[in-house]
Amino acid sequence: MTFQSVIGIDVAKQKLDVTDRPQSFQRTIDNNPKGHRQLLKLLPDIEQCLIVLEATGGYETAVARTLNDAGHLVAVVNPKRVRDFAKGLGILAKTDAIDAQVIARFGEQAKPITMGKTSEKQRELNEIVTRRRQLVGIQTAESNRLENLTTKFVQRNIQQSLNRLKTELERIDAEIAKRIDADDEWAAKAKLIKSTPGIGEVNATTLIAEVPELGILNRQKIAALVGLAPFNDDSGPREGKRTIKGGRINVRSALFMAALSARQHNPAIKAFADRLEAKGKRKKVILTACMRKLLITLNTMVKTNTPWTNKNS
Repeated sequence: MTFQSVIGIDVAKQKLDVTDRPQSFQRTIDNNPKGHRQLLKLLPDIEQCLIVLEATGGYETAVARTLNDAGHLVAVVNPKRVRDFAKGLGILAKTDAIDAQVIARFGEQAKPITMGKTSEKQRELNEIVTRRRQLVGIQTAESNRLENLTTKFVQRNIQQSLNRLKTELERIDAEIAKRIDADDEWAAKAKLIKSTPGIGEVNATTLIAEVPELGILNRQKIAALVGLAPFNDDSGPREGKRTIKGGRINVRSALFMAALSARQHNPAIKAFADRLEAKGKRKKVILTACMRKLLITLNTMVKTNTPWTNKNS
């Protein structure tokens, strides 16, 4: 797809530095709803430009959502890719204005994948699942602290915190279940996903919330989207190790736990892993291959509306 211009936006907590290529303007706008409305007025017509932003720990979420909802083509990219691109061009200086220019140039050359349209209910489910993951992280940290303490007062304080977290997680789990059960498409998808040995409730809700593309993309694209497509590292006669890069790290974490379970309890995945082990593959390679196989199989199951059987793999 060709564009009349590419817009680069360097995102900070308080402001947005915006520029375009071919360069005709450069502005600094507040990163708040009023600034986002100003940005919409500044941009070319819908689908005439590609808008590229870096992922900046969530500060980009609101503006990316506003632009996407307005119908613009928006890509949120890994900052490391942009920084490596700048180094390749010999651009070592770094200011917000320069970064916006580099982001625009990166978008012009790389043509990154744009965001899909996301419904409000999908966004809400994603945020609830993300909040659950945050609370589990806090719960783990508090449990780890409790192990090494001897002061009774601090022990009681942390235990009270853990009790509150347990209650909050129960509330969040109930809310997630209620929302999925209330949506026929999600409920059907959850039933299909959970029919797979090794896939539990948390794995299923993570996939529904964070991979709405499941069952829509082909096997190559879904693996690349999640970050489970292997990349070559060859040069001349040397064959380097294949590695996975990028993608949706939270989904990979869920699939990692699912693959560990499936390696033990899913006959098809266990047989697949055993074949790789017999070929001398390393444990990490085997587990990554199991993650990818699970994802691709789940993608096919959702696409064809077919529950798990050992023949799926």
